Amino acid sequence: MTAVAPILQSILLLTLANGAPVLAKKLFGSRFAMALDGGVLFLDGRPVFGASKTVRGIVSSVFVTAIGTSALGLGLKLGAWVAIVSMAGDLFSSFLKRRMNLPPSSQAIGLDQVPESLFPLMACRELLGLNYADIFLTVAIFFVGELAISRVLYAFRVRDQPY
Repeated sequence: MTAVAPILQSILLLTLANGAPVLAKKLFGSRFAMALDGGVLFLDGRPVFGASKTVRGIVSSVFVTAIGTSALGLGLKLGAWVAIVSMAGDLFSSFLKRRMNLPPSSQAIGLDQVPESLFPLMACRELLGLNYADIFLTVAIFFVGELAISRVLYAFRVRDQPY
């Protein structure tokens, strides 16, 4: 049986975890934008993650999501864990996109949404009170919602790209 509250909480946490780096970039500009991979190239001669994956983004994600879970009464540790695993999913996507020779911030529908939502939901399934049907539904809602919200944020000049 699908429970609405855990799904809504999960969507909120995923939105905080994945939205915080975007807002931090808008707020801070190029300040604190140290590339997470330090500009190191992988064996194929391409960047490991690319310049758009920054320490600032990871830190802002963990901080904002931990504060969000605390405000919901779910505890700082859960928020930090959701953010860390979500950012790991995002880095996994970026790593694959670099191997596919896609430039940083380029769109790869599915690859840009699924790992950053599926990984943390699976890692925190029990803590969030989710079953596998809830996870599937939450990933689907996040997928569609992220595409829609990205366009709105682009229209308001928060995002640099409309996706």
